[in-house]
Formats: sequence, structure tokens, C-alpha cells
Amino acid sequence: MQSWRRKSLWLALLASWLLGLLGVFPLLRLAVPARPQARLPQGWPRWLDAELLQSFSQPEELPEDAPQSPKAPHSGSCSWGTCFDTSKCRGAGFKVFAYPAAGPISETQRRILASIEGSRYHTLSPAEACLHLLLSPDAPDGECSPVPPQWNGGKNHLVLRLHPASCSWNFQLGQAMVAEASPPVDTFRPGFDVALPLLPEAHPFRGGAPGQLQQHSPHPGVALLALAEERGGWRTAGTDSSACFWDGHCEQDRGPEQSHPGSTLPNATFCLIPGRRPDALRFLQTLQAGCIPVLLSPRWELPFSEVIDWTKAAIVADERLPFQVLAALQEMPPTRVLVLRQQAQFLWDTYFSSVEKVIHTTLEIIQDRILGASAHPSLLWNSPPGALLALSAFSTSPSDFPFYYLQQGSRPAGKFNALIWVKAPGQPPLKLIQAVAGSQHCAKVLVLWSSEKPPPLRWPEIAVPLIVIEGHRKVSDRFFPYSAISTDAILSLDAHSSLSTSEVDFAFVVWQSFPERMVGFLTWSHFWDEARNGWGYTAKRANEFSMVLTSAAFYHRYYHTLFTHSLPKALRTLADETPTCVDVLMNFLVAAVTKLPPIKVPYGKQHQEARSLSVRMEEDRPAQLWEGWGRKGRVPSYPLIQILCCRGRGRGGFGRTENPATLLLFLGAWGPGARA
Repeated sequence: MQSWRRKSLWLALLASWLLGLLGVFPLLRLAVPARPQARLPQGWPRWLDAELLQSFSQPEELPEDAPQSPKAPHSGSCSWGTCFDTSKCRGAGFKVFAYPAAGPISETQRRILASIEGSRYHTLSPAEACLHLLLSPDAPDGECSPVPPQWNGGKNHLVLRLHPASCSWNFQLGQAMVAEASPPVDTFRPGFDVALPLLPEAHPFRGGAPGQLQQHSPHPGVALLALAEERGGWRTAGTDSSACFWDGHCEQDRGPEQSHPGSTLPNATFCLIPGRRPDALRFLQTLQAGCIPVLLSPRWELPFSEVIDWTKAAIVADERLPFQVLAALQEMPPTRVLVLRQQAQFLWDTYFSSVEKVIHTTLEIIQDRILGASAHPSLLWNSPPGALLALSAFSTSPSDFPFYYLQQGSRPAGKFNALIWVKAPGQPPLKLIQAVAGSQHCAKVLVLWSSEKPPPLRWPEIAVPLIVIEGHRKVSDRFFPYSAISTDAILSLDAHSSLSTSEVDFAFVVWQSFPERMVGFLTWSHFWDEARNGWGYTAKRANEFSMVLTSAAFYHRYYHTLFTHSLPKALRTLADETPTCVDVLMNFLVAAVTKLPPIKVPYGKQHQEARSLSVRMEEDRPAQLWEGWGRKGRVPSYPLIQILCCRGRGRGGFGRTENPATLLLFLGAWGPGARA
């Protein structure tokens, strides 16, 4: 009897437990939000510290104005495979034809057309073009200009919309792509359209405005949060602010706040940007200021989201969960803050600091789509120096560039090619050839013969191959990417250079540790001369320097590709007319890409005296040497090219700022000067 009672008790407990489970499961399903359905990738970053931002709200408790499901995008049947003909890009490569403006255009639109016409992608022939670019006018009445005659239903066309208020092209876009500033997420077509940043009217055309971040670690006196205000400016608050900082519906104390209506750039660690489309203009301000963007339920696509990994530079938060967002920002580790701020500054400097960089990034994205498997990998887009300075014509493998050896866990090969430039008539540099060929690291000797006299028929017997290349008697020939160059390292030499085998070996070992830099023997230093009110440079021996001469220097062969295919033709022509400027140009090229100074290795005093004498004889004028100033190994600043290499021809080592117009072209390709 007692045993039966025990069994009945256990059965009753088991039944009640099962009934409880059946009743609780529906409640759990109500409490846990349903998983979102799979949809096309939008390029949005996920919350970086998800464990700090858990949702405690019931689905039925969320506001009624929650974001609705996206609508079907315009021309939804179009994709890259169906609406773009890549066969037109196989002949002449990726060439872009820009339709001329049909009427009055804004200053920003004029700058965009100028940047396209000055790029390496531009062509004047519509038949040769792979891509036709049409700038959508800012029509206040909402009407559009007629489509061009080569419209062809929009195939292989890109329509540029700079502002959300541009005229509506939806009914006649056809198969055309759209590059729009801050496009709505419900009309953006991932993988086909391109999301642009919303540019202010006064955005720099070339060069770019420098980032304003003074230090990557948060300063104790800097505010934690800054919120973009509708009337302009920013409102900042400290770490003790409540969630009411951006939520106007609560009745709690907002805490200590400061309003900065006239401030353009925020001074805070995190910048809260509302999700409304007009607030997209504040996004670029936060990047320039080094303030981490916190986007509150944005309704617009992040710029260049197809290639930029915004999870490394920005945060997307839900504006319906203010307390959780605020707590997560307050508890974010300093290491995470450091990484986000560094990446934000890199993206600003590389892709957004000028109109020209924005347009070139747009065209580079489309070119990557055409290349397919040969396109830039994500590492090249999201790591310095960026995809614009990692030319796909050279390679798309990070291991082939001098900037990624450390990230790839590799190092350059243990051999180099010597490239000896012979211009002045006289005896060939037989002694120099033997000294360089005697190096255990030398794989080949290349003689670039640019003299008026024919090269000799017999050359010295050396242990490595010797190849003679016929030059065109131009100084820029020495930086051409010759197919005969078979190693990553190049030892650039002049015929009058004088080096010993041991000096060559030591310099090469140093270069292997710093393959992204120039490693040389002879140095120059630039400085500001108060008496002449201009920049100058000196070859006088001192404890500071900013350039190494290419007459005896190691560097990576990739810089030949950059020099030939990325520099404006006007700068290469200037270097041919003014040979002294080629050293300045090459040093500034490497400095702009790496943001690093060159490295000097020891050089015999007798060699320096011989080199100084040969320079005086070659210029046939007395050299005026000026003593420089600054830190050891200073990084040269790019705007100095327009000063050091102007019409003054660098007489006696000094350049005057008489007419630097031609050299301003260079600033658009490489941006602002690097800082040590």
C-alpha cells in the first residue's frame, strides 16, 4: 500500500512537471525575439561587444515606429552578372568616359569631373570606354536632364548622385548602376550600386584635409560622448550621463552636458549619430576628428560598404536600447577604443579626405568587380596604405607588396638586382660593377645605358648575369618597372657611385629588416630658410636628414610601378627636365605611401667627397649648401615637392616657390604630407 502511494506521488510530480514545460515554452518563444530572415548583405558592422549589449525587452514592448522590413529595391532584377558587360573592358582595360555637364553644375560636381579627367582611368573616346559615367544634376524642381545618346538602356553606365535631393532617375535607370551619397537601405542594391559618403560643398578637391586626432588613447579631460544636433554643432557629455542624452522621451536627469553649436568637429571618444539620412553628413566629421562613430539604427548604407570592413572603425547600435548602449560604451576596453580610433583615422586619410580620393575609390571598386578573382583582397582595402596605393597592375597578393611582410609572417628573398644608370659619356663603371657583383646577395646586374655614345661591346667577367638595357636618355627611365628585374630588392646606382662589397652587403641586410623603406648611403635634408622665405635642401653632413639619394639606395621594386603608373605625367616630365628633383620625388613617393622616413647606412668619407665633387662637375655650377633642421630621419612632407622642385630647378640645392602649379597635380594622387 505504501509502495503504491509512493508511485502515485512520483507520477503526479512527473505530470505536473510536463504540464509546466508545455505552458512555459510558448512564453519563452514570446520572450525571445524571432531570428531575422536571411537577406542580402548590407555591409553593416555588427556590435563589437555583443556580450555587453544584451536585450532585456519583450518584442511587444518595442516602440511602434521600429524600422520596417525593407522594400523591394528599384530595378531589383539587375545584378552585376546580368546588367554589366565585362567584355567591353578586355581590350583597353578599365577606361571611363565621363559625359560633359549639360548645364550649370555645383563646385563639388565640377571637382568630380576634373578628378575623373585627371585620373589614369579616363578616356576621351566613348567607344573605347568600359564604363560611361553620368553625373546626375542637382535639379531643385526634381526633373532630370535627358539621357545621353549612348545610353543603351543604362548598360555599363554609372549614375553619380551626390546628394539625396538629386532628381529622380528611378523610372529610366534601366540597367545603370547608381553611386549615391548615403543611399537608403531599402533601395540600395548590394554588389551593384555603390554607396558614397555625403560630401560637404567645401570638401577639399586634392590632397585632403588631415585627420585631427592628436592621440589615439582617450584623454582624461575629453568627453565620453558627443551627439550631433539638428541645428548644427555637437553636444558633449561625460561618463556620468544618462541614456536621456539622446532619448528625449525619458524624464530622468540628463546629467552635465555642454553644447558646441559652432563646432564642426567633435571632441569626444564616441560620437552618436542619429539614423536619419540627413545626419549622414556628420559621419565624415567623426572620422576626421578620430571620434568613434556610433550609428543609432541608421537608415542609410555606409559608404563603400562593399570593400570597407566597418566593424573595425564604427559601431551600429539600436536606438531603442539606450541604457544598454550607454553601458557598453562606458565599459569598452581601452584596447578596443585604440583599435577603432586608429582605423577611423586610416579610413579618413585613405578614402574620404578629398573629392578625388572618393571618386578614385568608387572607380577602383568597379574595377575590382571586373577583375573578379584578381581583385584586391579585403586586407589590402582595410590595412595601410590601402587599395588605392596597392595597384592591381602589380599584384593583388599581399605577400608581393613591401607593406605586408610582417602581417603575412614572411620576409623578402635574400637576393637583389643592381640597376646602374649610365648617362654621362665616359668609361663604363667597370669597378662599380665588379664591387656590386661580388656581393653574396647579388643575383643580377642591369646597366641602363642612357648615354649618347653606344655601349661597349665587352664587359667585365662577373659571377652573375649582366644585362644592358637601352634607355631613352631620360632620368625617369631609371624608375621604370623593367621585366628584367627579377627580385624584390633593387639597388639603384649611378655610374659615378663608389661602393665597396662590404657596404653593399650591410645595406642589403638592413633593407631586409625594413623592406617598405628606402635604405641609402647619401642623404639630404629639407628646411625652411627665413632669409629667402622658401624651402631649401642641403647635402651637408649633419645629424638630421629627410631624404636618401637614389644614386646609391635599396628599395622595393614595387615603387617603380607606382612611379610609372600612378604619378601624374607632369611630375615625371618635370623630373626629366630637372634631374635633381627625381631624388625628391622618389623619396616623397615612398614617404606618402609608408608614412615612414628613410634609413641611412654608414658610408666611407672618401666616397662622400668623391660624390660631392662629381655633383658639382655635373651641374657645372657652384653648389650652395644650406644647413637643415629637425629630427633624425624626418619624413618629408608632400606639399614640399611643389616648392623644392619648381622652376628654380633646385639651383645649388635651393628651390624657390615661383610657379608650383604643375606639381599641385601630385597632391591629389598621394594626399597630405606624412608626419614623423
